[in-house]
Amino acid sequence: MLPPESFPLHGSSICIPSRGLGTFQVDPNIYPEGSVKKSVLKALELGCRHIDAALGYGWGSVEQSIGQAIKESKVSRDELFIVTKLHNCFHKPGDVEVGMDMSLKNLGLDYVDLYLMHFPYAYATTDNYGTQRDQSGKPVIDIPMSKAYDVTWAAMEKLVDKGKTKMIGVSNFSSPKIKRLLSTARIHPVVNQVELNPYFPQKGLFDFCKANNVHVTAFGPLGCTPVPVLIGRRGPGPLEDSVIAELATKYSKTPAQVILCFMINRGASVIPKSNSLQRIGENFNCLFDLDPVDFTIIDNLMGEKGERGVRNLETRDYLGFDNFNEEYEEP
Repeated sequence: MLPPESFPLHGSSICIPSRGLGTFQVDPNIYPEGSVKKSVLKALELGCRHIDAALGYGWGSVEQSIGQAIKESKVSRDELFIVTKLHNCFHKPGDVEVGMDMSLKNLGLDYVDLYLMHFPYAYATTDNYGTQRDQSGKPVIDIPMSKAYDVTWAAMEKLVDKGKTKMIGVSNFSSPKIKRLLSTARIHPVVNQVELNPYFPQKGLFDFCKANNVHVTAFGPLGCTPVPVLIGRRGPGPLEDSVIAELATKYSKTPAQVILCFMINRGASVIPKSNSLQRIGENFNCLFDLDPVDFTIIDNLMGEKGERGVRNLETRDYLGFDNFNEEYEEP
């Protein structure tokens, strides 16, 4: 099983590269100055063309670093596949384009290739699109606007009409929410970016997306960076799994390369994040012939249906509802 270089997206002649670079940083202040820029420059040097960003990452600072790297790299714009995301404070229809324009300015681009609704829920805002927070520091959720993600989506569709993004999609959406969105959308959501790795395979959601022509991009494909307020899984992740370690030895690859090869063979594009230039290179060099028997072994690590899978980034306590409920919509 040799994984593909890219995946076609529904209703478009554009393909999403199967390998990308994630740029989420839990706290940009703990990383060396310029680390995002250096990481992106390294990825582009290696031939990676899929760069994933979000306005919410460092409130635009990560996008700015990506923009600087793109400019310095001299890589032609038409070779790139740039993804960024609508922040939770811009869900009102009149604010959607404001968020988009902020991202484009940060990136130094006229358009992005894919614009995602970062989350289906919206934050209550303060002046200048700040986030209202309760006494414990948790965000205040704008419940009516959170339930009206279809209205937010309609405003995102206008960004395609204006040429500010080639395609639009969603992130952190459950099956029920995608189902409702599909019933009203004028423009089909081409991607759902979700937490996905061998320890959290989300087989039901993945199959639902596939059946409805929504490609899945896996963030945290190697197990996710810990976020203190969102800890779900405790203990080691797939990178420390003994079975994957044995397979890494068998193929003379790193555990990360084995996992990424498996994920792409499964049908998901991957956006591992790293500040290590060596690991960025190793992660990009992950396309090799994986025996179908070994694919099945990894696919069943958490059970044939993925029933033992554990989410690493768990938001229920943080939000006060289960955004990822696969039975019905919350809130």
